[in-house]
Amino acid sequence: MKTIYLAGGCFWGVEKYLRQFEGVVATEVGYANGPDQAPSYQEVCENSGHAETVKVTYDESRITLTDLLNYYFMVIDPLSVNKQGHDQGIQYRTGIYYMDDDQLSEAQAVYNSEEEKAGQKLAVELEPIRNFFTAEEYHQKYLDKNPGGYCHIPKKMFKLKK
Repeated sequence: MKTIYLAGGCFWGVEKYLRQFEGVVATEVGYANGPDQAPSYQEVCENSGHAETVKVTYDESRITLTDLLNYYFMVIDPLSVNKQGHDQGIQYRTGIYYMDDDQLSEAQAVYNSEEEKAGQKLAVELEPIRNFFTAEEYHQKYLDKNPGGYCHIPKKMFKLKK
């Protein structure tokens, strides 16, 4: 099993979206790459510096990091700074936070391809995971618990693999 951390705006939708793919064995939403102390959701909303992030555990024999990142890029605006959909603020920045150099080389290849498609520098951070703090329980699988909840990802994207 491998783990990658993906920030793509509001973590509710990113988590639901990524869970649909075969090979994704677990997801957990939380706050990453901010100061080294666990923030509350309120602190994150008040610019603590953390990004709303999904910790994705995947079985690399069933889904490659390349495929996972290609899916990720399908639901983010990689040129938008600190904004996805109607959500704005540093906590909504986009980022690929990797754990080891093997992941970096694979992620860099996908990143470079997306940058070439865009024809300009991406606003997506590509850096090591520095910290990750699990979000409050009510945020975990939020859109399953609250099907009418807001999400910047179109609902049709949640049914790609059904």
